[in-house]
Amino acid sequence: MPSYEQLREILDPATTVLLTVECQQGVVGTESALPELAEEARTSGALANVARLVIAAHHGGVQVVHAVAERRPDGRAANRNARLFRAAERLPVQQLSGTRAVRIAPPIEVADEDLVVRRLHGLSPLAGTGVDPLLRNLGCRTLLVTGVSANVAIPNAVFDAVNLGYTAVVPADAIAGVPADYTPAMVRNTLALVATVTSTQDVLGVWKRPRGA
Repeated sequence: MPSYEQLREILDPATTVLLTVECQQGVVGTESALPELAEEARTSGALANVARLVIAAHHGGVQVVHAVAERRPDGRAANRNARLFRAAERLPVQQLSGTRAVRIAPPIEVADEDLVVRRLHGLSPLAGTGVDPLLRNLGCRTLLVTGVSANVAIPNAVFDAVNLGYTAVVPADAIAGVPADYTPAMVRNTLALVATVTSTQDVLGVWKRPRGA
């Protein structure tokens, strides 16, 4: 884990963006298309920790971006080139544009100044979604990655962030995947090689302490 001083330097509110990944009703909500993942996100405390980080970001002047995955009712422009996409087409809950499924799930609060970026294709919140130029226009240097899933979208977001030149930070207790023991193994053996791994409490500690204190 990085020291307080290291985190404080990396997580400067002026140059940090908090990214929530697929924290939407149809993924982590009570009517999820992926109930096992939704249950893990809630019982592990990951979803609650994302909500805590979002509140702290709002109070601390840190920009929040919510990345939402959705599809058109006709499926136009959606990927079909992987088993995951084909399986998603058969799920009882669909992430259809404009429906409850693609709204940000409680207890996460969305403020007026937050950006909600929706994608109709692919696996990554960053690649081909327009998020990268938004981050650059915001002066972002550090991307704090939270949400689901640790199986696919989270590592994808971290790798893309690093490849694009951002410093990636992952609060390990604010992401979730299935099975439960997969997430810590993936963080330890994969994300820790390319990202700064920390905890929700340590991030909150940095943001709650006044700069210069």
